[in-house]
Amino acid sequence: MVERVLRGFLLMLVAALVGCDHATKIVAKITLEGSAPKAVIPGVLDLVYTENRDTAFSLLHGVTSPAKGPLILLMSCLAIAAIAVAWWKRRRVAGLVERAAFVLVVGGAIGNVIDRIEQGYVVDFIHLRRWPVFNVADMAICVGGALVGIVMMRSRKSGDSPPVRPSA
Repeated sequence: MVERVLRGFLLMLVAALVGCDHATKIVAKITLEGSAPKAVIPGVLDLVYTENRDTAFSLLHGVTSPAKGPLILLMSCLAIAAIAVAWWKRRRVAGLVERAAFVLVVGGAIGNVIDRIEQGYVVDFIHLRRWPVFNVADMAICVGGALVGIVMMRSRKSGDSPPVRPSA
């Protein structure tokens, strides 16, 4: 019973993260589109509206095929599915930090996929100097991914990773 309530709560957190991500993107579009960057911390942090039609860090910037958008969307959906499967497999042994990490990754990824489906691009608006422009979903994905990595490394070091089940 407690586990079911916790799972429901975690799914609500995913939905809340997606909502927060989209709310910030809407505000960014309304207040920043077509205007000059707004300095939050001069020389360090600006708010600037951009439409990212590429992957994170513009990994496919050289690809000009009309299939680029659908390919990025497909890759994003496959990544969400893989993360959801990993989360499901770890559901009985994952601690609170690991569960929170999966919430961040899945929620952030869903937020960006919704943008790609609805608009064909992802709205980015946070710009740290010497770093690509990003959004709330990107932060969630990076923090969640780092947390998953840390949890996995710590569990391997301490030898408390779950036993591997033999396949039938």
